[in-house]
Amino acid sequence: MSLALSLNLSALLAPLAEPSAGVGLSIATLGTGTILLLFIVSLGTVGLAVLGALRRSERLIEGAVQATYASFGLAAFASSLIIYAFLAGDYSIQYVQHTSDAAMPLFYKITAFWGGLDGSLLFWVLLHTLFGSLAVRANRMRHRELIPHVVAVLATITCFFVGLLLFIKDPFSQFLLDVPSQGRGLNPLLQNAYMIIHPPSLYLGYVSLAVPYAFGMAALFTGQVDAAWQRSVRRWVLFSWMFLTFGLILGGLWAYEELGWGGYWAWDPVENAGLLPWFTATAFLHSVMIQERRGMMKAWNLILIIVSFLLTIVGTFMTRSGVVQSVHAFGSDPVLAWTFGGFMLVIVVVSFGLLLWRLPLLRSRGELESVMSREFAFLINNWLFLLCAIFVLAATMWPTFTEWRMILAERFPWALGWQDPGERVVIGPPFFNQYMRPLGLSLLLLTGIGPLLAWRKTSTASLARQFGAPLVAGLLATIVPWQLGIDSPWGLACFGLCGFTCWTIVQEFYRGVALRRKQRPQGVLEALISLVLRARRRYGGYIVHLGVVLMFLGWAGNAYKLEKKVQLRPGEEYTLGAYTIRHDGLRATEDWQKEMITADLAVLRGGEVKDVLQPARWWYYQLPDQPTTEVSRYMTPGEDVYVSMQEVDMTSGWTQLSLFINPLVNWIWIGMGVMLAGAMVCVGTRKSEAGDDA
Repeated sequence: MSLALSLNLSALLAPLAEPSAGVGLSIATLGTGTILLLFIVSLGTVGLAVLGALRRSERLIEGAVQATYASFGLAAFASSLIIYAFLAGDYSIQYVQHTSDAAMPLFYKITAFWGGLDGSLLFWVLLHTLFGSLAVRANRMRHRELIPHVVAVLATITCFFVGLLLFIKDPFSQFLLDVPSQGRGLNPLLQNAYMIIHPPSLYLGYVSLAVPYAFGMAALFTGQVDAAWQRSVRRWVLFSWMFLTFGLILGGLWAYEELGWGGYWAWDPVENAGLLPWFTATAFLHSVMIQERRGMMKAWNLILIIVSFLLTIVGTFMTRSGVVQSVHAFGSDPVLAWTFGGFMLVIVVVSFGLLLWRLPLLRSRGELESVMSREFAFLINNWLFLLCAIFVLAATMWPTFTEWRMILAERFPWALGWQDPGERVVIGPPFFNQYMRPLGLSLLLLTGIGPLLAWRKTSTASLARQFGAPLVAGLLATIVPWQLGIDSPWGLACFGLCGFTCWTIVQEFYRGVALRRKQRPQGVLEALISLVLRARRRYGGYIVHLGVVLMFLGWAGNAYKLEKKVQLRPGEEYTLGAYTIRHDGLRATEDWQKEMITADLAVLRGGEVKDVLQPARWWYYQLPDQPTTEVSRYMTPGEDVYVSMQEVDMTSGWTQLSLFINPLVNWIWIGMGVMLAGAMVCVGTRKSEAGDDA
């Protein structure tokens, strides 16, 4: 249906976009002109906001606010032009020709907007101006002193990205001579339903972190570093965290179902780029509670906001400059690399310079009274999250550093003296897993310990009362898998900590419901709902933690997965664990876009056919050298039977298959849903509960 609609739209719009008609040229010219106007408006916004703040002029500040709204309007217009060009099949525009073709379904033509480097930068500008407009509109009356500085910071960021579009990566750039008659098409790996949602989710999380950063900088500019600024950004950080989480897990699900290697996370540099700000945003959401409760960690929270935004720029730099090698990266561009490098340097110097200037105003009102306190648990939690971010960034960039060292040695041999520059280092998943595994389990342990500790200090009697049942649950969760034959120490530790943390969360809900039913006659479900609605941040956080436990449960199953590569012909069988895989034949089909070879594989258990899996290989006509692997799965709560086709010979029926049994893997995706549900509960925090939130 979508393919037919796409072709009909292309047929209707194509005559309008023909260069001979002059309209194709006008789209490109109008688009570039809009970007130029947006750049001028953004510069004007910075000027109006700065002058308005210096002169305390309401008229100038109002002009800057209105210019912020105008920036979004211009970004939206430019985005609509490029989308129109995709729908019309205007291949006179280079970006459209590189990432689209007439046979692509409608949805993929639209998602091609952010499928390449140029369009992704324009999409960034669109979201940034949207979020800036929403943040300014929501806070312009509540934070009159901060707003001109917020507008100036947001408009400066807009200037940078629009400048990239205007001077380096114009998405409306045209072919100067011969205009191609057809497009090359979007990367086949990106023509997947998950990729319609996954990149925008990451962009939403990335770009929205500019709003907390702008408020943090405004607080430092004005010296108003009390709790007002962080109350205005807490929900923004939570919003960013939600979409970063959703985007990261969707990316894992895409890799699991599309790439055919039986896994979902390979520590690829582009994957890691999205993970970095997630670590620091998560740390902020924990540490900000200490500032609210005890007036502590003011400077630390500002550091986390600065670093979180900086890491979004670092991630954009990594994926768009070519400094890291990845199948997901947009390619190499030295000019873009140096430009981003300069922007990051400015962010570091200005942000931390302001922080040092205002450091005397950021002294804590309270002090840490005991290591047996919730404050100390949150402090350790923050250190671990920051350590994770530093380690992942350093390990991701280390191969690049070694390559730079080699280049330096070639050009300036005297710089390294006698030292051998060596070769480019390759850091793979085993290295990341070796160090991230204990860090992850430590964070899971703290997730269980935190709710058991009191603020300020926890008494010995309270420790014994609180920890007894969770420790027993953790011990049982370790013993049961061990008795079932699980002998991986890391797997057993993960099961045990999942049991400990899950019981902690259940215990908190049980006590809250019991107390509420004691105060008034209510059913269990009614008491549970009213409890969550009454203290949304607290119990929404527990729901998020429950989702984390479920995801760790899914990761623990990786300790006893089965993997085999086999070659089968029609009629042959292979036994994998408790299942038998039977090859029932091959089918060759085609559609407007591609040729497809599909295998029919019966999955039997106990002689009964449980499912018929249909793994396939697809060859797109426009990009035949980039075949895709279409995975097929038999899913149960306990495990996945996962099959991908690697090679095939239609003459003999010979098929090379990768077979996997992935225990508990579906709990990862279930855990994601639970985490997002908990985050939605937290977003709905009442003003009486959390202050004046934006």
